[in-house]
Amino acid sequence: MTRPTRIHIHLDRLVHNCRLVRKLHPGPVLAVIKANAYGHGDVLCAKTLAPLVDGFAVASLEEACRLRDAEIQLPILLLAGVFDPSEMEMVLTHGLTPVVHASWQIDVLHNASVKSPMPVWLKVDTGMHRLGFLPEHVLPAFQSLSHGGKVGPVILMTHFANADTSDDALLQEPLRKFRHVLGQLPPVETSLSNSGVLLGHPGIQGDWARPGLMLFGVDPAAPGAATRQDLQPVMRLTSCVSAERTIDVGESVGYGSRFTAQRRTRVGVIPCGYADGYPRSAPEGTPIQVGNSLAPLIGRVSMDMLTVDLTDMPQAGIGTPVELWGDSVAVSTVAAASGTVAYEVLCQARRAAVQVHWAEDMP
Repeated sequence: MTRPTRIHIHLDRLVHNCRLVRKLHPGPVLAVIKANAYGHGDVLCAKTLAPLVDGFAVASLEEACRLRDAEIQLPILLLAGVFDPSEMEMVLTHGLTPVVHASWQIDVLHNASVKSPMPVWLKVDTGMHRLGFLPEHVLPAFQSLSHGGKVGPVILMTHFANADTSDDALLQEPLRKFRHVLGQLPPVETSLSNSGVLLGHPGIQGDWARPGLMLFGVDPAAPGAATRQDLQPVMRLTSCVSAERTIDVGESVGYGSRFTAQRRTRVGVIPCGYADGYPRSAPEGTPIQVGNSLAPLIGRVSMDMLTVDLTDMPQAGIGTPVELWGDSVAVSTVAAASGTVAYEVLCQARRAAVQVHWAEDMP
């Protein structure tokens, strides 16, 4: 008998979430599927989304090449552009679209053997201060890109540092900077909207949307709360109760004896741990769905096991189904309790050795 812990990927829900994006944004949509589609499997997710979107965005040349090797023909944006001049040949070979965020990347474009004008996204640093040209340097960068006939069209983009908050005021100054830059340029298309903007700031609209996390059913601003819109979680992590025991008052469970029973406690053991992507930092009380009820995590999460309190759940026992996150327990709830974000938890789960099951109700 195989170990019962599984990841389930529901591609029909991915389609549902993408259709929600289409309702929120009337313009073209670039699906962000970096980091193996946030842990959901980039190639299969790309093939599922291809009829619904206008292109994809990834973090690296390796990710882009994997999509091209899988015969994904839609435009693919390299969100950080090239990391080295030597990558430019592959960009041209595979028909990729680079983001340009630094002067040296412009030099690489000018030195490349570009046979026909290639599209480029020009990034403006409006306050994130990671990548991008400062507002006062955007016009010279645009002019340099436009010289020589190797680039076209240019799409102007930015990334807001506080898009995941519900406070519109935090976006006003970066938005002012972006619009000021835009007013200095000839007419160009723009990209402003990631998942946080689409869900929380509908008044901010650029031409191209760049949804990422929301495609996978997670609201980046709603840890533990109801998601905005009707997002459906694409990934579920499940298992079952594999063992149980009863401990007396004063006895402990797990490494470090972190949990000590204050009452006679029935302990359920679940064969899932941090090797499966469940956060080791999850504290006691983190909810876990056992059967039809929520049970609190007790004790420290170990490599391939964790424990829950079943004292008040007489109906639960060995073999009872368990959901670690998914429909009943949001992954953002687990992440927030563990001091991290849903992005990290989802990505870590797919790096683990746990078996992946693709839902049969594919579109």
